Amino acid sequence: MRFTHVAPMDVEVPDIQPDFSAPFFQGFQVVVSYLLAGAMLVVLAMLIVAGAGLAFRGMSERVRTWAGESILWIFLAAAVLGALSGLFQWFVNFDFGF
Repeated sequence: MRFTHVAPMDVEVPDIQPDFSAPFFQGFQVVVSYLLAGAMLVVLAMLIVAGAGLAFRGMSERVRTWAGESILWIFLAAAVLGALSGLFQWFVNFDFGF
């Protein structure tokens, strides 16, 4: 049996450029943009309520307890959403669809 050795220089690979102009990519970007923006608004509202619950004594004890237990998790969620939004903006150009 005879084996033929193929060196890497024997193969010509054409220059391949990906095409990201598929119609659903723009729709996908808009949907993800809306989801990220909505999640950031919800986390912002939670952060405002938690901060007010810790700052003002006029709030109910239940809100103050929730705020004290949850404020660090809310800050963490805000940081993660901010990082995801930044990466999304960097990779696919943040687009709210307006």
